[in-house]
Amino acid sequence: MNEQEKNKSTHDESLKNKQGDSGAKPSSWNRLFSKRWVFPAVYTAAAAIILTLVWVYQDAGQKPLNSDTNAVVSLDAAKPSKEAGAANDPEALEVVASAETLTWPVASPGEVEVVKPFYDENGTEENHVAAMVQYNDTFVPNVGIDIAREDNKTFDVKAALSGEVTRVEDVAVFGKVVEITHPNNLKTVYQSLGDTKVKQGDEVKQGDTLATAGRSEIEKNLGNHVHFEVYEDGKVVNPSDLLPQR
Repeated sequence: MNEQEKNKSTHDESLKNKQGDSGAKPSSWNRLFSKRWVFPAVYTAAAAIILTLVWVYQDAGQKPLNSDTNAVVSLDAAKPSKEAGAANDPEALEVVASAETLTWPVASPGEVEVVKPFYDENGTEENHVAAMVQYNDTFVPNVGIDIAREDNKTFDVKAALSGEVTRVEDVAVFGKVVEITHPNNLKTVYQSLGDTKVKQGDEVKQGDTLATAGRSEIEKNLGNHVHFEVYEDGKVVNPSDLLPQR
């Protein structure tokens, strides 16, 4: 081998050694990830970070509301409710206190008297005689009570309960008739009226004037009076059992 070839061979070997050193040496990351404990350690660290973040958010969610939020809640709580407002509203009180008891259909009960009582099937013989109504040659039981003044003067007829006027009619035998329908399946009927003050469809309150006492053909011997009937669930009942003592 001549000198030129020897130098070339030496140069080639030098290049190979350099290239071999460069290719054979692994990087620091490769050396790190080649170790078995690296990946478990990375997973453990990531899990620890995630758990820490979860605890932080949970702790923040459990903190009490700040003072501004509490102030808003307090203001809302301080607002009067509809129920509380209704307690101070006269109209609302009137609706709540709608349960009424039957009153006499006159302004002054002490100035009138029952001139013909209600016919009670279980009543005494005296009641049966006094409560019989004669019309021509026919006798029928009285299904209401007849109220009149002792001096036979006329008087105002009042609504015994609040309700709706469901009938205003002039009947030949019974005179002028006013019917009022009330809550709880109650109905009151006023017959033998003079001048009527209401019309069908009117809403009336207890004590409102409906008409004046008048006369009727079937009970013309009673003079000026009002014939008063009460119905419950469609059945006639004795008004005297429901009216207060005078």
